[in-house]
Amino acid sequence: MKKLLRDILRSGWFQRAVGFLAAEYLRLVWKTNTFIFDPPHVYGMVEARQPAIFVFWHGQHFLTPFIKTKKEQRGKVLISRHRDGEYNAIVAERLGIGTIRGSGDHGGAFHRKGGVGAFREMVYALEDNYNVALTADVPKRARVAGLGVIMLARESGRPIMPFAMATSRFIRLKNWDRTTINLPFGRGALVGIEEIRVPRDADAATMERLRLRLEAYLNEATRRAYAKVGRPEAGRA
Repeated sequence: MKKLLRDILRSGWFQRAVGFLAAEYLRLVWKTNTFIFDPPHVYGMVEARQPAIFVFWHGQHFLTPFIKTKKEQRGKVLISRHRDGEYNAIVAERLGIGTIRGSGDHGGAFHRKGGVGAFREMVYALEDNYNVALTADVPKRARVAGLGVIMLARESGRPIMPFAMATSRFIRLKNWDRTTINLPFGRGALVGIEEIRVPRDADAATMERLRLRLEAYLNEATRRAYAKVGRPEAGRA
């Protein structure tokens, strides 16, 4: 029985069906939540700096495809090669976002998880005028920013744009990244924080300082987003 269930979960038709339903559910959530933007001119601010590296916390990612508001904007998102990543990839592509498969982890598993190839693909995507989106967390350590994003900004010369999205109605899972499932018919907020640029000649000390700044910016964006939808306690979780 377990083998049958595993085979179903890994089958292409099942993954596509779940991906389709998840994408359409997220469209419903996006359309039925009234969003505010902080700062109000956040889109104008970002457009002047594209292509950019959009960064957010893991577990807060479900509505991020909707930051793309114009057809001429092109974006790709980094998604793991893990089998669970197949669902995320199907959803992203259904919502008009390209995918790059691999790991953002620059630890011991970087090569094994396809990190080298994914890193190069992200650099090439930015050079080809695509925005690139990825989570900042070190794998299995929520709210701890890794160096991967900083390295990508140094190599590409493109700015990091930290942001957070929150809705007033949600379900939060009790897993490592506190995955938040956004619910429809509420209020939403998109909060952007000041860009981070990494010099081409940044040394280890400079990169660590900027890594800590990214972590602080993402925490601040998350706090402000939940405060704006009337759920300040959730921003501290």
